[in-house]
Amino acid sequence: MKPNSSHSILNTSSNLLGFCLVVLTSLKITKYNQTSLIDELTGVACIVLALSSFLSFMSIRSNNQKKINRFEKFADNIFIVGLICVFLITFAIAFSIIF
Repeated sequence: MKPNSSHSILNTSSNLLGFCLVVLTSLKITKYNQTSLIDELTGVACIVLALSSFLSFMSIRSNNQKKINRFEKFADNIFIVGLICVFLITFAIAFSIIF
């Protein structure tokens, strides 16, 4: 892992969190959430990306190098899960797949 990637993880995960919240709101407004599981997957993505943002922030704010490395590695792993969720959401919406 690139040293001190917490800033990049924090920036990207918070932007993707905003994207997921827009998707979730759009699904609720259009009542599309009643016919698909996309909103549940989007909710999971929101939680995962929020956790990744929090852990990245904790890594930036920590003074202990061991804690910094631990927070950063965990944030990176959680971020990958969030990216996979966002990919699945985008794929499902783009191809109008109803789970």
